[in-house]
Amino acid sequence: MQACGIERLWAHQARVAELALDGESVVVATGTASGKSLAYLVPVLSALLDGAGPAAGGRGATALYLAPTKALAADQFRTVRELVRPLGTAVRPAVYDGDTPFEEREWIRQYGTYVLTNPDMLHRGILPSHPRWASFLKSLQYVVVDECHTYRGVFGSHVAQVLRRLRRLCARYGSSPAFLLASATAAQPALAATRLTGLPVVEVADDASPRGELVFALWEPPLTELQGEKGAPVRRTATAETADLLTDLTLQGVRSVAFVRSRRGAELISVIAQERLKEIDRPLSRRVAAYRGGYLPEERRALERALHSGELLGLSATTALELGMDVSGLDAVLIAGYPGTRASLWQQAGRAGRAGQGALAVLVARDDPLDTFLVHHPEALFDQPVESTVLDPDNPYVLAPHLCAAAAELPLTEEDLGLFGPASAELLPQLEAAKLLRRRTKAWHWTRRERAADLADIRGEGGRPVQIVEAGTGRLLGTVDEAAAHTSVHEGAVHLHQGRTYLVRSLDLDDSVALVEEANPPYTTVARDTTAVSVLETDVEVPWGDGRLCFGSVEVTNQVVSFLRRRVVTGEVLGETKLDLPPRTLRTRAVWWTVTEDQLDEARIGPVILGGALHAAEHASIGMLPLFATCDRWDIGGVSVPLHPDTLLPTVFVYDGHPGGAGFAERAFRTARAWLTATREAIASCDCDAGCPSCIQSPKCGNGNDPLHKRGAVRLLTVLLKGAPPDEPEAEGRPA
Repeated sequence: MQACGIERLWAHQARVAELALDGESVVVATGTASGKSLAYLVPVLSALLDGAGPAAGGRGATALYLAPTKALAADQFRTVRELVRPLGTAVRPAVYDGDTPFEEREWIRQYGTYVLTNPDMLHRGILPSHPRWASFLKSLQYVVVDECHTYRGVFGSHVAQVLRRLRRLCARYGSSPAFLLASATAAQPALAATRLTGLPVVEVADDASPRGELVFALWEPPLTELQGEKGAPVRRTATAETADLLTDLTLQGVRSVAFVRSRRGAELISVIAQERLKEIDRPLSRRVAAYRGGYLPEERRALERALHSGELLGLSATTALELGMDVSGLDAVLIAGYPGTRASLWQQAGRAGRAGQGALAVLVARDDPLDTFLVHHPEALFDQPVESTVLDPDNPYVLAPHLCAAAAELPLTEEDLGLFGPASAELLPQLEAAKLLRRRTKAWHWTRRERAADLADIRGEGGRPVQIVEAGTGRLLGTVDEAAAHTSVHEGAVHLHQGRTYLVRSLDLDDSVALVEEANPPYTTVARDTTAVSVLETDVEVPWGDGRLCFGSVEVTNQVVSFLRRRVVTGEVLGETKLDLPPRTLRTRAVWWTVTEDQLDEARIGPVILGGALHAAEHASIGMLPLFATCDRWDIGGVSVPLHPDTLLPTVFVYDGHPGGAGFAERAFRTARAWLTATREAIASCDCDAGCPSCIQSPKCGNGNDPLHKRGAVRLLTVLLKGAPPDEPEAEGRPA
């Protein structure tokens, strides 16, 4: 360590190193800028410097580093390279991802000792080619899983199975690596890490690092004089407000990053800030940029270099940056809309004030039930622990393709089934019936010519990405996930890229291409859709007075039918255009509740307002669920029906937006009383008369936020909650 310029460790760093050097798997869950990287690098570099492990042959010990994004792996590579420079060539770090030139890959396989990659490359590139990685896997002593709190929902469930496949192959080559995980502050980090890796994991959560003062502001944009849907008051958008703040901070020379939830939002904030800076100080406008996923590799790398060098003063970024780089020297962080979890909020805020100096963090509230609730109830942010990470490795839609991938890597035996979980034994006969696997003697074999790894889309995005191509030149601008194409690059959609605005001329779903042309419309576009839900199976049913709270499996049918054109700054609706896109079906997990006629009478809800009351309660409950589960409202969906054909009662559904479920609906079921109490409070405490985006209107409502009835929703939830049992229900079946 002294050769690397490190004199002493903080207590939590020393504890992690001590456990790791004893061969224990360990998760360090401390605040941003608390030196988590050094905590796991000390044992890793010690092992690499000590040379060969007991089964390493002549290569020497090796270690594998996994990051959720390419940018973070590249940034860690820079850190490690500088750290080991005084040590000569004893440690040979290398990045192995989709951007690595093919001529370098063979050298990495043969000689790299610290390989930095991501779960996608491990899943598709390394594990299926494990014979070529034999000497590396045989010598593997440590697997580092960085930012492990991001592995949640469907993505986390997939990564859990990828790690089990890695452990299986390591055992085949005679190694048993310890796992070193780093997480933002999280509830029950050892439990989450154990579920992710399948191994017992020791947690280190006492942060001994010094912290500079962080001033944290909650900022609610003002109301405008405009009226939105159904005459609701229109609040200035978080996007416009954040752009103004970023402009002001840039003018004062304050190094700032604005974190935005969507790619489009990141582009918009950058464009607005640049335009306003041009009016005041044109050269300064070139020191503000956007950073998001979907950029080409060379564009990302150029932005990363500019940010590190200080050439960029202000950046508008998605979480691709939150998980992308160790951004040092920031003075301020702007957060445009609650990022979905308290863990993410503190992760983003912690990017400011590194090296112990004071800093500013500002949460700019969107016009949204949860954001509005939080700015008026700051104790929900500052007095509550961060959430537990929700993932479900036993989801059959997740597990089945990984069993196929594992069988293609090495024939599956009955001894392997314990590694992949109890659901694997039930799935194997189905995979045999589908002629994906075939049993020969005592093992199951992959039967197809195509790559088994291609069956598992570990990001849960589904389908191949849609390429966004400039019609006039044929230039590839970027990509968008197939699942998001219907809503984001439909014909007539406004698409932003690198500060330029494009209109989508056509979307070809068969060839996965969207043709765009540069334009400058004074509006953005928002897709509208219709959704229907049918109940497939009810796993658990709990009486809530005369009503029922249920959890189980459903089928969701969704179709994008039109899009709205909205004015950029105010959100004012300018018009609607019909679309002709095919429906999409989804089998997933849901929580739903029903009410009886007697309960409706008690709540003074007649047939005229019933649909609006249910619809308003549905919208608000979706908006509030991220306070109780590690999701955001775009991970979940909902439907409300005055008379549902499966329940024969008024029913509200909230479902996971991923095949097979992601654990969010089950978390909602387990916390239903607290969740729906907060929902009622959010609606009742809003100052509007008849409902607005801060309480019951939804930005993604397929029915144009019609009908809605605010007071009816409050009365309905009040009566429903009167019958709630004193203890939260415990869902049977798979754990959340």
